[in-house]
Amino acid sequence: MTPHYNINLFWSNEDGCWIADVPDLGTCSAYADTPVEAIAELQIAMELWLEGARENGYPIPEPRHRTAKFAA
Repeated sequence: MTPHYNINLFWSNEDGCWIADVPDLGTCSAYADTPVEAIAELQIAMELWLEGARENGYPIPEPRHRTAKFAA
């Protein structure tokens, strides 16, 4: 089973695009013109990151970053 990782999604003025990343997977990130495209690209990047780790015998990190909870 693939772990469920927290995803950060944000607009970068410097890069002029949406960026999505997975803090638990180090350098796993993607960018695109829309938020939906950035998440779709990130899904591919995550699959490749995890596949490479498995093929090379590296441990798969447990999900540990969580989204902040806000009081109502």
